Amino acid sequence: MRDIHCHILPGVDDGARDLDESLAMLSAARAAGVTSIICTPHCRDPYFDFEAMWDAYDLLVAHAGGFPLTMGFEVNWSKLTWLGVGEWAPYLGIQGPSFAGGGEATLLLELDTGAPPTQFAEYYRTAFELQGMGYDVVIAHPERYAALRKDLSLAERFVSMGCKLQLSANFMAGGLMGGSRRCARALLNAGLVSYIASDAHRVEHYDLLARAMRDYGSLLRE
Repeated sequence: MRDIHCHILPGVDDGARDLDESLAMLSAARAAGVTSIICTPHCRDPYFDFEAMWDAYDLLVAHAGGFPLTMGFEVNWSKLTWLGVGEWAPYLGIQGPSFAGGGEATLLLELDTGAPPTQFAEYYRTAFELQGMGYDVVIAHPERYAALRKDLSLAERFVSMGCKLQLSANFMAGGLMGGSRRCARALLNAGLVSYIASDAHRVEHYDLLARAMRDYGSLLRE
């Protein structure tokens, strides 16, 4: 099982605080059945330090005992558009060939949690631009977006474009007023979800991944 979204790199965002915690998370991932990890630190303010994140990746690889690790980023839409899609996407995609559907590479795109439905037109345009650059686009944790919780057709549009949806396993814990869990289940039951990832920031998040895959793995899109 590949974990395509986690915050396991030491000391670079709101995930692992140091190398010891990173290695504890790695042990928890193994126990949960994870066989490879894509490290995706935040590309958004106030965390984004490109060189420091690559240094943290190299440090973790050196101490991971050969466990398969790949570098990528969780790329916030607002930050990407501020940096420049054409200029920065080549540096922020997940390293290596795409695993999401046939493009040359994959980019994990985070939307703005409280954005109104009207903002989604801009999101679709950016996803289309990235696809035109050869990227397969994975939308991170759609269950958290307020507008999408109220209108699943916003998610259906992404899927109809060829984007993939990735739930974060902490929907198992419910979220505010149970909203994340309800939306995640609705997306799963509608056949819209391709991936469940840990989005791990702490050791205990890998237990949620194991539970989510046990209970809902059969509902993922082929």
